[in-house]
Amino acid sequence: MRFGRVLATTAVTMVYGTSGAFAAEAPKWGAHIDLEGKLGTERHLGEVDVFLPVSQGDRTLLFANIRARADDEGSHEGNFGLGLRHMLSSGWNIGAYGYYDRRRTDFDNDFNQATFGVEALGRDFDFRANAYLPFGERVKDAGSTPESASFASLVGTTIEITTLGGLTREEHALRGFDAEIGWRVPLWSADDSKALRLYAGMFHFDDSAVEAVTGPRLRAELTMYELPHLPDDARLTLGGEYQDDDVRGSQGFVTARLRIPLQQERPSERPLNWQERRMTDYVVRDVDIVTGTQTTRAPTIVETATQTADGRNIAVVDSATTPGADLQTAVTNAGANSVLILSGTFNTTTTTTLETGQTMMGAGNVAVQSASGRTAVLNTSTATINAATSANATGAITMANASTLLGMTINQTQNPANSDPRGVSVDGLSNVTIANNVIAVTATNGNAFGTYILNSSNVTVTGNTISTTRPGAAAIGLYANNSSLSVADNTLSAFGNTTFAAYLVANPGDTVTIHSGSTGNVFGAGGCGNVGGGAFVGSLEYTSGGIPGTCP
Repeated sequence: MRFGRVLATTAVTMVYGTSGAFAAEAPKWGAHIDLEGKLGTERHLGEVDVFLPVSQGDRTLLFANIRARADDEGSHEGNFGLGLRHMLSSGWNIGAYGYYDRRRTDFDNDFNQATFGVEALGRDFDFRANAYLPFGERVKDAGSTPESASFASLVGTTIEITTLGGLTREEHALRGFDAEIGWRVPLWSADDSKALRLYAGMFHFDDSAVEAVTGPRLRAELTMYELPHLPDDARLTLGGEYQDDDVRGSQGFVTARLRIPLQQERPSERPLNWQERRMTDYVVRDVDIVTGTQTTRAPTIVETATQTADGRNIAVVDSATTPGADLQTAVTNAGANSVLILSGTFNTTTTTTLETGQTMMGAGNVAVQSASGRTAVLNTSTATINAATSANATGAITMANASTLLGMTINQTQNPANSDPRGVSVDGLSNVTIANNVIAVTATNGNAFGTYILNSSNVTVTGNTISTTRPGAAAIGLYANNSSLSVADNTLSAFGNTTFAAYLVANPGDTVTIHSGSTGNVFGAGGCGNVGGGAFVGSLEYTSGGIPGTCP
């Protein structure tokens, strides 16, 4: 504001304190329009500049200046200013001006600024300085993003949900100044129809929150005052400009500016000398309200997940802290309808019995939730259970109603004193899922069963690799007796004296139902067997050695 008062005082002094100022005579300086194009290395600009004398005397000119500018990156700016210039008898033209600037940036933000400048334009040298003072709301959003999608990971037996904080990107209007000094190259006399001037200057814009924009600026202008077929006060200016700073980098422009007079032709006996011509020189100032951007990220949030996204309790059991002998206790403690994630290798001598509605999983993914409500998908790795059960006809895993076994490696080995070992046992149950597991059973006594399904309904067996080995007796990959099931995309193999990749049993009065969609199975070794006087409904499809077949 102090600068504004100085400018106003200077205007009054120069207008009313100058001898002969604003005398009532034919105007010496008239209105004009400058049309400018700037081709740049980083962007291109176009500008329309309207110069309007408000009042004038023999040596003093008060003028208004209106500008509109746009570039090819979506930025627009308008300037409205008032300026005062005075011709000194020493040959210098001194001036001062003030502008109101408004810019819409390529982030669609609007900023306001006041620009104040002073100048001294001489025959051989020029001096200019401008101050740029944004006002109003100087910080605006520039494309902030919310916090990122959360991700989950296992850290020991803890499920951590990590959420990266959101990005806050702000655009700041910067305060600053620029200044330059110019020199007329003496290729022609001062009153000639051509003038070449070279300029060197610097600029500085800053804000406490963003990096300062500081650097040099070099310009060259060739102005031609007498143009064929155009009015006397028309002029063409060709130029080049180079500037460099650490934020925007190096930028270069090639400029062409054409002046179109809006006044009547000047009498030929009253041509303007070089000093008078310079009273309507283009006001040189920065073309933009200079802005900078600041990007900050909110803190990363790390939380513990204790439930699945659908509200089921979840627990992690790691063999590094829970030996195989304690696995059953961990399963029981997790409770019905829970999700139990195993990590590592567990060696057991007894069956591991699941709870009702429980999921035991190794490799797979599960949506988990923190207490704050953030959710993420946890991807897990396979876990292994090595079982050597001591009881007869026992599974390494005993399923429960509505239970799921997912992404596990199950190895079952029974010693000679026992018979009929099973990998996974499903007996008298419903709604059981066995998916994406690797199940291997080796026996030296009795018959070996990969999956043993008896008197059960709605059992899904999908995506598994099941193999059984029993030299000298029966080896069966998939055994189903009086049950209904879906069997899809499994690889079933059996190695022994009598081998069945799949064996279906329906005694009199019993039914084995194979649901539709039981396709994509591969019999790696062994065939299909079915026995009993009961009913067989549906069949599973398979290929064996590339040859398709159905069972039964």
